[in-house]
Amino acid sequence: MGRTTLSLLATAAALAAITGVAVITGPAGDAGSAPGPKAAGRVPVQRSAVVCPAPTSSEVAETTYTAFSPGAPSGSGSAPGGGRDARRSADLLPVTTAEGQAPAARDGKDRKADGKADGKADGKKGEAKKGSGDKTSPGAGPVLSLKAPGAPVTATTDRSDAPALVGSAEGPLAPGHTVQQTTAVAAGSGRGLHGLTCGPADTSFWFPGVSTAQGRQDYVHLTNPDPGTAAVVDLELHGKDGRVAAPAGEGVTVPPRSSVPVLLSTLTETPAENLTLRVTARSGRVGAAVRASDEKQGGDWLPASEPAATAVLPGIPADATSVRLVAFAPGDDADLTVRFVGPTGSITPAGHETLHVRSGTTETAALDGVARGEAGSLLLTAEDGGKAVAGLRVTRGKGDRQETAFLPATGPVGIRGTVADDRPKGTSLSLAAPGAEARVKVTAWAAGGGGPATRTYTVRSGTTLTVEPPVPGGGKSGYALTVETVSGGPVHAARTLTLPHDGVPAFTVQPVPDDRSTVEVPAVRSDLTTVVR
Repeated sequence: MGRTTLSLLATAAALAAITGVAVITGPAGDAGSAPGPKAAGRVPVQRSAVVCPAPTSSEVAETTYTAFSPGAPSGSGSAPGGGRDARRSADLLPVTTAEGQAPAARDGKDRKADGKADGKADGKKGEAKKGSGDKTSPGAGPVLSLKAPGAPVTATTDRSDAPALVGSAEGPLAPGHTVQQTTAVAAGSGRGLHGLTCGPADTSFWFPGVSTAQGRQDYVHLTNPDPGTAAVVDLELHGKDGRVAAPAGEGVTVPPRSSVPVLLSTLTETPAENLTLRVTARSGRVGAAVRASDEKQGGDWLPASEPAATAVLPGIPADATSVRLVAFAPGDDADLTVRFVGPTGSITPAGHETLHVRSGTTETAALDGVARGEAGSLLLTAEDGGKAVAGLRVTRGKGDRQETAFLPATGPVGIRGTVADDRPKGTSLSLAAPGAEARVKVTAWAAGGGGPATRTYTVRSGTTLTVEPPVPGGGKSGYALTVETVSGGPVHAARTLTLPHDGVPAFTVQPVPDDRSTVEVPAVRSDLTTVVR
């Protein structure tokens, strides 16, 4: 009779690479067992998924999508099934709008793609172009397709009805798969630069810093990536006195493979600034993102933050004219110590040494002038085991030439962080080391697939280092960046993209946390390799 080998270890590793959880135990002391216990380790993920919200409703805007995968980090090994025949797939697909249509999928006429990451397209407006061999016109297929690790690809659109997108990557393209969405709005409410790193779907999100005040329009975009099941979502608003009555935010239904935008000011009759939005999925899961537009101060995407006892918010520009901290306490009261971490050390802002946040309320602190001409980060530490959700609203410029960006609390780079759609001019990195000194390696990856450029930086303990990253390929086109921890303590990073327009310092800041390129495989107590005769 033939012999078949069944290895549960391979199954466990594959499950961990896909889901992040796999546990196998076996009978101790099995006389016929093969090798004994195996230590826990990390393997590259085999699948990743992201959701990009509808970018804009403006008639005078252009959006650039950039997809990139750096591949598995060095030294992480290979995941099960990641050999020569592994599937290489990473597509970005449109979903249905709330009105039941997928406008960008109708004919693809106004979609352009040229293989560049600088937001410029060759040819006439309205023509679809191929770039780097990729078919990026949506039609009935992908808006954007990534074919190989190490080479970012882009597509652009100037449609005001461009839909939300869902993206997935499998096999060698899954580790570190990143999609960046950057929209330049030329005029009107929210004019400026709106940037967002598309994130995974989940069941809970916190957005500190939203507003329902006059002159401001904040939309939360809820996108259900799943094709067969509707998601039901609750929206809660919390202000300085606690939860704000918003009955219209309860039980919002998001149909399968659809996106629903909700204007936050329609949820309550009382306009208010500096609120915290909580998004909770009762059933299913959604991607959630908030687009904030102001009549006078421009706008940007407002990223989500997680409750934490310690929060690091990198990316405060040296020329900030206004910095406002917004914090919410989801559990017990939180007493936060506030420190600005600059290029030479950290200081306590005068008059804002601490911030007391009562349970279930949102508190603010005006930190104007905290940078004093120096770029840096904000470090928040909760005392007595408290936790807070925190974000910053940062403004540059004056008068009618102001522009706003939102900075979330950012987790450490960890093994590696990735950010796409970097430009030869106007790109900077903020690297904060709130604890021990650290060394990081920054690598720039060219859109044309040319050789990467690498530089190593040392970030001294208790400082923020702001640098212009290396530029690959002679600096003629856009690129992607990876940040890897080489040694020392944790590093928190953010990328700032600045593209001035008509005297407005248009900018956007994206966090660069760990890109979730690997997953831990738990220790195996026994190898249950079985031989069936």
